[in-house]
Amino acid sequence: MGVTTFTHEYSSSVAPSRMFTALIVDSRNLLPKLLPQFVKDVNIIQGDGGAGSIEQVNFNEGKR
Repeated sequence: MGVTTFTHEYSSSVAPSRMFTALIVDSRNLLPKLLPQFVKDVNIIQGDGGAGSIEQVNFNEGKR
């Protein structure tokens, strides 16, 4: 297993708190809508979605 790091800064008219909520807190709903060709769904395995929760990201089958 490896670690990949990606950093990118950009300006947005969306408030930082709203951006954080959408990208981090509500990612289980947002990812399948933004990337339906890659992400099938996101399930909470343990916890309530807050800090320390375990989420499982299910990817769609790849095209051959």
